[in-house]
Amino acid sequence: MPEKTDRIFFKARLFIRALFFIFILASAAWPGSAYPQSSASSPGQRELTLKDSIDTARANNRSIQIQIEEIEAAKAGIMNARSLFLPQVTTGLAYTYTGSVLTRDDARNDKKDSRIFTGYQSQNEFSLGATESIYNGGANIANLEQAKLNLKAQKETLRATNLEVEFETKRLYYGILLAYETKRIAKDLVDQAAAHYEEVKLKFEQGTASKFELLQSKTQVSRLIPQLVNADNAIELLMAEFKKLLVIKMKENISIKGTLEPKEVEVKEDDLLKEAYAKNPEMILKLLGIEINKWAIEFAKSGWLPQVNATAGYTAISNDLGNMINQRHDNWNIGISATIALFDGFATKAKVDEAKARYNQSRLSEEDIIDRIAVDIKTACLNLSEAKAIIDSQKDSIVEARESLRLSEVRYVNGVGINLDIFDAQVALAQVEQSLEQGIYDYVMAKAEIDRTIGREFYNEESIWQ
Repeated sequence: MPEKTDRIFFKARLFIRALFFIFILASAAWPGSAYPQSSASSPGQRELTLKDSIDTARANNRSIQIQIEEIEAAKAGIMNARSLFLPQVTTGLAYTYTGSVLTRDDARNDKKDSRIFTGYQSQNEFSLGATESIYNGGANIANLEQAKLNLKAQKETLRATNLEVEFETKRLYYGILLAYETKRIAKDLVDQAAAHYEEVKLKFEQGTASKFELLQSKTQVSRLIPQLVNADNAIELLMAEFKKLLVIKMKENISIKGTLEPKEVEVKEDDLLKEAYAKNPEMILKLLGIEINKWAIEFAKSGWLPQVNATAGYTAISNDLGNMINQRHDNWNIGISATIALFDGFATKAKVDEAKARYNQSRLSEEDIIDRIAVDIKTACLNLSEAKAIIDSQKDSIVEARESLRLSEVRYVNGVGINLDIFDAQVALAQVEQSLEQGIYDYVMAKAEIDRTIGREFYNEESIWQ
């Protein structure tokens, strides 16, 4: 009679567990909705969504801050290039004492004091001069155009840096969510093994299970615990790397708010490729580099062309510092000059040849960029399709794996199954769940890789992907 009561008790427990599994299956329309996947927050914790994380990374990341300073330096470079088109004005004061100078009687009626030409023994001098480059073979124009292109290149480099920081933020953000899911799966596996051990222990005490089965069940629990510990460690390591990227203090307590849930998108490889050629930062930087090298050729050619300059000057010389600026003690000059190099030892030719070689080199490397972008887009699209296939297959398999575990437990309670059947079913369910979550992670990261390759920033991405 007690044995019959125990059997009824076991069947009741199995019935309750079956109801629990049915509830899980009914709520698992999509794997991301079955379990909460954000980290549990506690008082004093700082919660970060994906948008919060990207905003924080962009605001604090040192690479971005360094690149912002590069843009300011490029703006200063444009101002410096423009300054070469404007007159260069100088002024000066000087005092000279000479032991002996040529002297003559000062003719008061002369328009100029002749000593401003021969000099005073105690001489004070004020000067004001201006020079203007009228034409220097186009070097100033080429220099200005290069400075403008350099500013565009620095801005594009900043965009590329932002995209890289966004990608790394997504990688770690979704990596942490995956780590939480891995921990959840490991904990479920340990809990299942522990529950089975308790059932075997009860059966052993009642004499319906062998000691071998008891030890086998206990060993299974011990064997699975390290996986749970490893999952905890993985979360800690990813969180530390995440804080480093966002420049958050390691001691600050933060939590991730979000779900590892893919939003299915339809991608057309040809359209993505066209967008990548137009918006990929590396592609744009390469085209800007070609233009910069093109102007470098013009800059080098200026050595063969005339150099035309205009000058103007004003001086005031007197032995009396308080009596300098007047008609008798001042003088002025104005002039224009033109020079051309008849022979410079082939220096200009060498510069032109080097600039042309750099230009040709940049044109050739453009083809490499085009090919690499095509490969990157192809790879990302294939990864997206592969991840989607894994999600679809594992989403169906998880239902079967849970049912298999339930049946193996029923068989064991009824005495027609063995421990290994339950162990295999538990591990198989965990593996399917892990493959499903990994597939979801791979899917969202394939999307992130496409975004980075085509130069699509997060705030624009939201309106396209979602």
